[in-house]
Amino acid sequence: MLQAVNPVIPGIAEIAPDLIEVRRRIHAHPELAFEETLTSDLVAELLTGWGYEVHRGIGKTGLVGVMREGQGTRTIGLRADMDALPLAEETGLPYASRHANKMHACGHDGHTAMLLCAARHLAATRRFSGTLNLIFQPAEENFGGAKAMMDDGLFDRFPCDAIFAIHNMPGRAAGDMAFRTGAAMASADRVTITLRGVGGHGALPHFA
Repeated sequence: MLQAVNPVIPGIAEIAPDLIEVRRRIHAHPELAFEETLTSDLVAELLTGWGYEVHRGIGKTGLVGVMREGQGTRTIGLRADMDALPLAEETGLPYASRHANKMHACGHDGHTAMLLCAARHLAATRRFSGTLNLIFQPAEENFGGAKAMMDDGLFDRFPCDAIFAIHNMPGRAAGDMAFRTGAAMASADRVTITLRGVGGHGALPHFA
């Protein structure tokens, strides 16, 4: 895995305190899969205020913010997940979860805040030519939020030439970025197995 350390992009440092507060607000009010109504409300409000065209109800609680600039014909997608986990938070932090058995233990509050930070910076600087599709996905934690968005026509309505996402990595120094070709992290999936057969006795499986 390669590692790169880059200076803070000019302008990000100035808006970081505001987005840290946004992240803490989301962290204090975690929402489980397909329940991210307060989170999507906040995201939509901020994106609208920064000049994005906001499309809601994609994959139930998912949304997409669109911004066009210049004459460029290419489209870039930036994606973040929004859902929390059914866990009790015991950190004692002043912005800890205020909802029993719900916690942003996987950092999706940070992912959402990071994409909002990028959204604000890009809207303020307009240093691109083309279209930005900012994808805020619900239900990443094994509940099919990505599929729900695609079933609602995500990429038919908002086609992308390339899509980028990021995942936090506790233990790495602030400012570090790690990347590699191919798979970088594991995932858990659910499968459904259907067994078809004839009933029988456990001692005589060959007759079943």
